Amino acid sequence: MLKQQLNFKLSQKLSPQQIQLMKLIQLPTQAFEQRISQELEENPALEKGKEEKDSLDDDFDNSDDYEQDSEVIETEIDVDEYLSDDEIPSYKLAANNYSADDEDKQIPYASGVSFNQHLLRQLNTYRLSEEEEEIARFLVGSIDESGYIRRDLQDIVDDLAFTQNVYTSEEKIEEVLQIVHDLDPAGVGARNLQECLRLQLERKRETPAVALALDIINEAFDHFTKKHYKKLLSKFDITEDELRNAIHEIEGLNPKPGGTYSGNTRMVEHVVPDFAIKIEDGELQLTLNGRNAPELHVSREYTNMLKGYKAAKERSKSQKDAVMFIKQKLDAAKWFIDAIKQRQQTLWVTMNAIMQHQYEYFMTGDERKLKPMILKDIADTIDMDVSTVSRVANSKYVDTPYGTKLIKEFFSESMKNDQGEDVSTREIKKILEITVSEENKKKPLTDDKLAKILKEKGYPIARRTVAKYREQLDIPVARLRKEI
Repeated sequence: MLKQQLNFKLSQKLSPQQIQLMKLIQLPTQAFEQRISQELEENPALEKGKEEKDSLDDDFDNSDDYEQDSEVIETEIDVDEYLSDDEIPSYKLAANNYSADDEDKQIPYASGVSFNQHLLRQLNTYRLSEEEEEIARFLVGSIDESGYIRRDLQDIVDDLAFTQNVYTSEEKIEEVLQIVHDLDPAGVGARNLQECLRLQLERKRETPAVALALDIINEAFDHFTKKHYKKLLSKFDITEDELRNAIHEIEGLNPKPGGTYSGNTRMVEHVVPDFAIKIEDGELQLTLNGRNAPELHVSREYTNMLKGYKAAKERSKSQKDAVMFIKQKLDAAKWFIDAIKQRQQTLWVTMNAIMQHQYEYFMTGDERKLKPMILKDIADTIDMDVSTVSRVANSKYVDTPYGTKLIKEFFSESMKNDQGEDVSTREIKKILEITVSEENKKKPLTDDKLAKILKEKGYPIARRTVAKYREQLDIPVARLRKEI
């Protein structure tokens, strides 16, 4: 049985323009520049740079009263909506206070030799049989960025058989691996940290400290990693000074020999600050990176095309189709320019609210001055949605007098101190970090003792909370912080 009924419901849908704005807001400066380049390539109606003054009368009116339903195709187009002789489009009145000198230029990168190529070139200096060369090249190809081979020899035997048609044994691979171990940098091709340190010590000039360090790595590596110094003193029947010298030799070794290769051509991430905060005459000054305020305008040629269409007495179907295409491109250009202006405003307003909320920190640089701050605090201040604030804070950096900081690092939860005041968890972490740095390394403080010290300073937190904050700060447990 068929039945008809009316239903009323409220729903919220984002327009294409709003979606475009949200996507632009979350982009950091470098990604934003790439997005502009992409739009310039895809939309011929959009151009970069300043527009000639004599084209002011030829452009379309950038009013907000016009909305186009992309699904409706009009047979008659009101060209006057795009051409105006009476007023200057608002996008042409936008001020840009950034000079060309403020623009950061792209940094060229010199090409170089990769870590694996560096190792393969060294293999060419060895006299190897055809089988040994195949195995050696495969082993070098199995070395990761840190300089380690993290695969079982049996897996390598199987892979050589299946992929290289080389049938060999673990013994033969072990033999060729000793050749790989002779390559530079020292320690390359090791299968674990113990082997890596041993290979490096074996290359050092032999001294009593180096010999003792080698014995410790070979015979008491577990005691060394757990810092059981008393057991080491007893096992090798040595003095504290001798042990201290041996440990000094080990600490000078490189646990990741591949990571410091000078010719490594891994992608280097360069942070481009989206904002800059300076202290001028005792006041904070916030600026938006000039690269976030590009000069864009609508193509003069496209608006001239519309003028030609308007003047034409006879209009064919192909002309109407062409004008529909022009109309769509002009709409897209207008929306994109408007979205960029809104993006600039949203970024500045949001960062200004964060700066004012953390005023004491930006004036002093003392992380203990950071106030508790969550996304909702800033969203309420600027009367925007929490998701918008999240997009601004995500993956964006601010250049401060104390270094370039990730914006989301200024957000933190709050805790109550012994006086009932809200304090930032960042403040507690900073005090914990300072307390650990000032401890006696011969008798490092346990988590229980750290909790008691923080309680005495007015921060009543549990031992498990201290352990959590310590792990977040990458501070090892007390036993591993011990020094002889």
